[in-house]
Amino acid sequence: QVQLVESGGGLVQAGGSLRLSCAASGSIFNIRAMGWYRQAPGKQRELVARIWSGGTTTYADSVKGRFTISKDNAKNTVYLQMNSLKFEDTAVYYCNLFGGLSPADYWGRGTQITVSS
Repeated sequence: QVQLVESGGGLVQAGGSLRLSCAASGSIFNIRAMGWYRQAPGKQRELVARIWSGGTTTYADSVKGRFTISKDNAKNTVYLQMNSLKFEDTAVYYCNLFGGLSPADYWGRGTQITVSS
């Protein structure tokens, strides 16, 4: 089993910054990618940013230039630095790990980010 524990969410004013962390533990092997998704009320879950094992990154157009994803392989931890936050960034943010035998998607429980306008 893989466990993903997110931290760093909270309430921030528009224009502010937050940093999310996600630590993976358990039966971790063959990690292909780690990343962050978000889901706002009434909307589908969407990809925010992803970092592949080789270091390649992918970002949603809405966060390019504002968010930066990074990882610490030794700690099996992925980070999301979020700057210039906007009201529309308000959502529950979920950590994702893609890997394992199949491979498969693993999810954290989510952390709420609320941006006040």
